[in-house]
Amino acid sequence: MTGVLEVPWSTAEFGLTIRHGESSCGYTVTGLVEPGLRRNPRRAHLLVSTVLGKHIPTDPAAVLGAGHRLGELVADLLGDSASDAVVLGFAETATGLGHCVADALAAACCLHSTRRRVPGAEVFTGFEEGHSHATFHLLQPTSGDLFANAAPLVLVDDEISTGATAVDAIRALHRSHPRERYVVASLVDMRTDEHRRRTAEVAAELGARIDHVALASGHAVVPDDLVARVSALPEPQLNPVGDRRGEARFVQAAWPSHVPDGGRHGLLRSDAPAFDAALEAVTDAVTAVRDADRPVIVIGHEELMYLPLRLAEALAGRGTPTRFQTTTRSPAYVMDVDGYPLRRGFRFTAPEHIAAEVEDEVPRYLYNAQWPSPTPSCPELPSRPELVLVIDTPADTDRLRAPGGLLDVLTAAGEDVLVVVVPAADPAVLRSSREAR
Repeated sequence: MTGVLEVPWSTAEFGLTIRHGESSCGYTVTGLVEPGLRRNPRRAHLLVSTVLGKHIPTDPAAVLGAGHRLGELVADLLGDSASDAVVLGFAETATGLGHCVADALAAACCLHSTRRRVPGAEVFTGFEEGHSHATFHLLQPTSGDLFANAAPLVLVDDEISTGATAVDAIRALHRSHPRERYVVASLVDMRTDEHRRRTAEVAAELGARIDHVALASGHAVVPDDLVARVSALPEPQLNPVGDRRGEARFVQAAWPSHVPDGGRHGLLRSDAPAFDAALEAVTDAVTAVRDADRPVIVIGHEELMYLPLRLAEALAGRGTPTRFQTTTRSPAYVMDVDGYPLRRGFRFTAPEHIAAEVEDEVPRYLYNAQWPSPTPSCPELPSRPELVLVIDTPADTDRLRAPGGLLDVLTAAGEDVLVVVVPAADPAVLRSSREAR
């Protein structure tokens, strides 16, 4: 995927440089993120994670390993109260990462924010993110009691650039339910000393403690003319067309109605055994129909990250060469050059209904979706990978299959896609089953 070069392409061509600061656990910022670009008048650089499984197809063991190590740092900080914590992963990027942190903590509850307004789900609270292309976050637990308690709240994001998003979220959540302790956990922390002082001021204002933990800290050196130079680049070439059209196949996976498929309505520590059993059944169903002679890239859809990640882990455990990544809302600049992490890109119509009508028309993206370039640790494979796309039922729509939909653009590129449809959790059913326990 990315060439083995001493200097990344974005650094050599534009001077965009990532510099490592410190780490207490062996990771480096330069190993965790690669410099990417986007045509955005406010911020033209993008930190592309090598361990998140979002833009780059990644070994699921590396994704889980980084998330669990981050959770261990949180556990060290919280001590005896770690297992009481409520973990909140930010949509869309950190929903899977939040689950990994919660796993490491054996946390009481993992919840992630969402941009999907689910029928039958009550919106407990929400907050606005002022530094994103998609700003609203909704919290829809089956019961407010899952969130409204005195336990420490762990907010999980993949990257902390200024800390403003986390601070804005803490302010909003503190207004609806104040608590004494917050922890912001991220893969990388790129804040300056001024940003850190600002967080300390907000903590004093709220009368709460706000701690940050990260696998590594550092900073980005961004040239003053980067926005102008990236804006002057030619339009990126998206949606490549192959010399053959690929095939799309479907498998309808079973999933118990009383088991949450993720943290949109809260995934409890007590749900873990049933989740693992349901995942094993999905793995069996996929194994029964996939091409056993081919490697796979498991692709989650947007906020649905944790279940596909665990599926990728399970397939790898059965001996299948496997990588994992997900689709995203984030537009990025694609260029097929060595040393750049975004070599191929797809733009497609959002298949599901979101919270506002305007959101339905916002395009979605998938990057790379191909096996990494051969390296000693990742040799070239004898056959082209099959893409295993995991969606839930609200995304199983005519727009998924229509021209300009995700299946259309992938098969036009010559990719064979196995679509795994998992029933989305019904919050009313989950609520009833939890009340009956």
